[in-house]
Amino acid sequence: MNVEKLDDKEDSKNDEETNRLLSESHESDEYEEKILIGEEAEESDGEDLAVTPPFSWKKLWMFTGPGFLMSIAFLDPGNLEGDLQAGAIAGYSLLWLLLWATIMGLMIQLLSARLGVATGRHLAELCREEYPGWAGYLLWVMAELALIGADIQEVIGSAIAIQILSNGYLPIWAGVLITASDCFIFLFLENYGVRKLEALFAVLIATMGVSFAWMFGETKPSGKDLLMGILVPRLSSNTIRQAVGVVGCVIMPHNVFLHSALVQSRKIDPNKKGRVQEALNYYSIESSVALSISFIINLFVTTVFAKGFYGSKQANSIGLINAGQYLEDKYGGGVFPILYIWGIGLLAAGQSSTITGTYAGQFIMGGFLNLRLKKWLRAVITRSFAIVPTIAVALVFKTSEASLDILNEWLNVLQSIQIPFALIPLLTLVAKEQVMGVFKIGPVLERVAWSVAALVMMINGYLLIDFFVSEVTGLLFGLAVATGTVAYIAFIVYLILHSGTFPSDLITLISKRFTSTGN
Repeated sequence: MNVEKLDDKEDSKNDEETNRLLSESHESDEYEEKILIGEEAEESDGEDLAVTPPFSWKKLWMFTGPGFLMSIAFLDPGNLEGDLQAGAIAGYSLLWLLLWATIMGLMIQLLSARLGVATGRHLAELCREEYPGWAGYLLWVMAELALIGADIQEVIGSAIAIQILSNGYLPIWAGVLITASDCFIFLFLENYGVRKLEALFAVLIATMGVSFAWMFGETKPSGKDLLMGILVPRLSSNTIRQAVGVVGCVIMPHNVFLHSALVQSRKIDPNKKGRVQEALNYYSIESSVALSISFIINLFVTTVFAKGFYGSKQANSIGLINAGQYLEDKYGGGVFPILYIWGIGLLAAGQSSTITGTYAGQFIMGGFLNLRLKKWLRAVITRSFAIVPTIAVALVFKTSEASLDILNEWLNVLQSIQIPFALIPLLTLVAKEQVMGVFKIGPVLERVAWSVAALVMMINGYLLIDFFVSEVTGLLFGLAVATGTVAYIAFIVYLILHSGTFPSDLITLISKRFTSTGN
């Protein structure tokens, strides 16, 4: 009996020490001061831990923030370029796809938030524990490559906006250097608390909303065509590439990692099931509102370019770098020239997305590598990972429209390649009871989630096949691509087999789809 009591006491002591170390690690490493939510700030000894507290508008306001930071990835310059090209080439016909793509993106982001809230840890940390060392490091490399690809597009988008607003006085490379300073803005605001940072993003999103709504009002797109585009699914052979782009831009690998970390800025005790469920409810509401706003902004951009350039000779040549000038030529100056309205909206999109890129980079590097660095040092390192190659790219490509279009295609491919390495670990972890406890997803949601993930991966697979068929030339390059493809597929298969949860009928469907594509 005495031996059993000693064993129980020792186990309890070990558990307490483990929990203490984990708590200290999270508090010091990610958020030094978490936001207290309502009664969390007080002792509540008589509280039923399994009961979800009633809805409160005040609490919803306190939980509001992470979803809006997450929504920035749906509004970055890469997405805006996809919007304007879809509008110019496909008109209003792909608005229904934009709506459903946003809904699919919302589901993935809600799963990411669920993982972070239920476990008190973010995706990169959990991947480090879930997979063997070699696989964890490979996932980290893939996540960093995706982040660099996204950041290059975002920084160049900001640089283009700065060039527009300076009336061409500042070249692209100068805009890149100016944009690099956002790292220090981020550090400055973070020292004053996460709510200050969230307020900055609210201002930037509002700036985008006002700018693109102004453009929408100036150009007066057809309300009937807009409504038909949302409600009636249409897809022609001429718009498949734009359709693939619309769906492919929705899932940003670094954003999946980011959202699971952002939700931990609020103090939630994972041992209180009612509090966890409450947090999930509020985060679901605020994320839905945030992505609804992002959908409206994307819709504004798509319909403006559909109204102005669908069916025109400029439709196939329009891109981020010349879009402002085309708008100016089409609609003239006015009291406040549309060129500068576009530039302001683009600058807000670029600046907000590069700051969230810095934020995501900290969590990805810290989580996968278990780094314990000072915030300023970690921010500078993650910022350098993207800024150094971006400056090199800006100097090489300069302002040539053709060369920047080629660069953008390669960057889209780079990000598309990484999507499985964020989605598969996420879906693996949220379906595991030993990770999620009672908050693991049910079989129906699990099947829907894997179906959405499989659809997104197949769509991006089509994009990759289409790109490489047209771009890969030469025997050596072809062999290198073929070897890389084999290794790439092998790693995806490993991750799926490791998950043990991927529905077998979906595997059959995907294999048939890729077989038919190959034929």
